[in-house]
Amino acid sequence: MTKPHQELEVWKRSFDFVKSSYRITAKFPDDEKFGLISQIRRAAVSVPVNIAEGAARKSKKEFVQFLHISLGSASELDTLLMLSNDLNFIDRITFEKMNSELHIIYKMLRGLINRNLSLIQRA
Repeated sequence: MTKPHQELEVWKRSFDFVKSSYRITAKFPDDEKFGLISQIRRAAVSVPVNIAEGAARKSKKEFVQFLHISLGSASELDTLLMLSNDLNFIDRITFEKMNSELHIIYKMLRGLINRNLSLIQRA
């Protein structure tokens, strides 16, 4: 049985983004284990996890609240990826690919938030 969040394209993309983040941060210096590696992984995981939790809630208002948390984590990732690139932990091509995907996820979250806010206002 498919869960509601698993049908959302933004959840699928953000779930894949988490896996990419883990693969990329596995190549970071060992001394970043409790620094950037940990922060990037936690922020990346937070995006699909909060989408899933929000989708399981009873009201659209609660769902939107969790989508905003996901959006905040996506914004955090933007800064963390920029820093990783500036510190040469990831190359420019990897940064651009990850940043582009993150931008798409961000836009999808904004769209889902706006759609649900519209439904709340009509109710």
